[in-house]
Amino acid sequence: MELVAQFIDIILHLDKHLAVLVLDYGPWIYGILFCIIFAETGFVVFPFLPGDSLLFVGGALAAIGQGGMEITTLIGVLSAGAILGNMVNYQIGRYLGPKVFHWENSRFFNRTALEKTHAFYAQHGGKTLVLSRFLPLFRSFAPFVAGIGAMPYARFTIFNLIGAVSWVLSLCLAGYWFGNMPWIKQNLSVVIIGIIALSLLPVMIGYLKHRAAA
Repeated sequence: MELVAQFIDIILHLDKHLAVLVLDYGPWIYGILFCIIFAETGFVVFPFLPGDSLLFVGGALAAIGQGGMEITTLIGVLSAGAILGNMVNYQIGRYLGPKVFHWENSRFFNRTALEKTHAFYAQHGGKTLVLSRFLPLFRSFAPFVAGIGAMPYARFTIFNLIGAVSWVLSLCLAGYWFGNMPWIKQNLSVVIIGIIALSLLPVMIGYLKHRAAA
């Protein structure tokens, strides 16, 4: 429980924790952020890692040059992490195949999220890889499902590039342009909660529609 409480504190006060890491590690912070984004998009067992809020706060810190952080480098590094993460996730899904639908829910595997992402993929096809970038849980499962469905790799790569760059670019620049406005800067923790809530809203709406239909 203590670890969970610490993790929640890091997510809700990401601005403070990330600012300290930037000062402590300097240029190495790019590698740390790369690993977080790579893990969140590359492995279905890490959908709980910060994504949207991390990009926004990273952009805000780059705007003030915290620890020498620079926005162009940040966008390039995190885009690479998002692209490579999806590529790995796709290959894992292709290797494991449809048998994963017989796996049970566990601490490290969310079968419900997998099935919902598969249904979303069946409806929207390749666009899922772009749209899911802005949706927690779906973001971690979309390339995995594309691999299971054996989407042609060339087609997957195109959607992967578009989704990764648009996701990283939009949220990093949003943080860069708006993250240091006086009100937002003073209430950045509230903004982070808002970003998390907005990103989860489509998932909640889909869940409620599913419940109503059932």
